[in-house]
Amino acid sequence: MNNFMSEKETLELYRKTGALLEGHFILSSGMHSKYYLQSAIVLSNPQYMRKLAISLAKKIKNCIDISKINKLVSPAIGGIVIGAALGEELNINTIFTERVNGEFVIKRGFEIYKNDKILVVEDVITTGKSSKECFSCIENSGGKVIAEACLIDRSSGDLDLGVPMISLASIDVPLYSESNIPEDMATIKPIRPGSRKN
Repeated sequence: MNNFMSEKETLELYRKTGALLEGHFILSSGMHSKYYLQSAIVLSNPQYMRKLAISLAKKIKNCIDISKINKLVSPAIGGIVIGAALGEELNINTIFTERVNGEFVIKRGFEIYKNDKILVVEDVITTGKSSKECFSCIENSGGKVIAEACLIDRSSGDLDLGVPMISLASIDVPLYSESNIPEDMATIKPIRPGSRKN
């Protein structure tokens, strides 16, 4: 029997805390959406953060051999909080990448060594753009990405990162380009809640 949070329980926690927002959002990828997942809200509650981290850790252990992972890496800024909590739960050293001039780099004295086996951790994955950029940063430093883990996968199952992807919940939410925004969304002033500007 699995003893991690179900998809329904995970999404209900986002709804309950107001972390699942509805309106007109421009995502970090530049795509438009009626929904936005603001993980920082749910993760600001220590009890919920721990519950999510414990559940994700258990699911990861069910899916991959965690003994082969020696470092967790999160892309800044969204993945830092859950990455740190997950690192504590799995007892694995955790660092993060951050953007300098639009590119992910390793700073703050963090190191990725040749042949480090890495689990990349994010809060929400949509298009996989940040993940792929983070992978490139890791690989350019000599590390090897073994898998990706996130709280919510909103890629509609279409995303292939080339490694196993482990999530607590998946949601299928349509994305729209600037040229095909539905009429009901077009009347709402869009907001850009993500951390990356395009």
